[in-house]
Amino acid sequence: MVQACGGCLGIQLLTVDRGSVMTQPLPTKAPAKKHVRLQERRGSNIALMLDVRSLGAVEPICSVNTPREVTLHFLRTAGHPLTRWTLQHQPPSPRQLEEEFLIPPNFVNPEELDIPGHASKDRYKTILPNPESRVCLARAQSQEDGDYINANYIRGYDGQEKVYIATQGPMPNTVADFWEMVWQEEVSLIVMLTRLREGKEKCVHYWPTEEEVYGSFRICTQHMKECPEYTVRQLTIQHQEERRPVKHILFSAWPDHQTPESAGPLLRLVAEVEESSETAASGGPIVVHCSAGIGRTGCFIATRIGCQQLKARGEVDLLGIVCQLRLDRGGMIQTAEQYQFLHHTLALYAAQLPKEPSP
Repeated sequence: MVQACGGCLGIQLLTVDRGSVMTQPLPTKAPAKKHVRLQERRGSNIALMLDVRSLGAVEPICSVNTPREVTLHFLRTAGHPLTRWTLQHQPPSPRQLEEEFLIPPNFVNPEELDIPGHASKDRYKTILPNPESRVCLARAQSQEDGDYINANYIRGYDGQEKVYIATQGPMPNTVADFWEMVWQEEVSLIVMLTRLREGKEKCVHYWPTEEEVYGSFRICTQHMKECPEYTVRQLTIQHQEERRPVKHILFSAWPDHQTPESAGPLLRLVAEVEESSETAASGGPIVVHCSAGIGRTGCFIATRIGCQQLKARGEVDLLGIVCQLRLDRGGMIQTAEQYQFLHHTLALYAAQLPKEPSP
């Protein structure tokens, strides 16, 4: 018997029973173990149900992938490389980029994150860390706090592991966890891409004017430098008798859910980070955050990886970069407008590179 049900619409579409067509009432409750359910895309009210009880020992002619498997396969394999010349002279149109940006977001279902009490440490209840790549605090302050922080390790250029940590803007009750993560991961650079308030609170003031203690860590501001588009602070973090330097860059000229007015400031920020990474004493990840830790955070990381690809290979695969980011943290880069801005920014960067040799 092959039966298609109208799900919560409560109608029966078709029943086929060995050559006869008949109408019969829907079962009130089908045995869950005897059916394979194929759920339509999010937002659909229709489910398809396949009853294989009457097929006997027939060999299956195909396998059915779950929506999760389809999502992961796409994110692992999709790509659209563009050469430097194409990026500058024949870039995809806004409409093409809008269509290309239909990338599975790979958001985490709250039911998949089996961590008691994590909701009190999430700034947004729908923006959760992917379990496979989440940062775990090894030296949690207390047993009640556990190891949870809303943060993910993010791969960098050429798939290098743990180049970045993408995280949300600290909350009043997570500031100590944030600094614990900075210490645990031997972080020497923090990139902040949001103002403290943008209509409502986007991030708490988690660093001191001069000196402050957060949990087990003493943070001191040693020096501050104001640049046209961002502010650089030289901090130290101290735990017990050990002290380490941490550089904090606050880039505040990026509106929430939007794009900067021009690409130049973002490329100058990337150059500042490149210089800081080359002189960093530790090899720890770069912590990047905005408010939710996916939109502006994803754009910055994608821009830096894209610049590295263009410089090393003479081409960039922004679709592949976004897919890699979303495997590590769901929803990275939030809007088609941001996706288009990234192409524009990388085209500007490509134009600034030394001229390619003639073929």
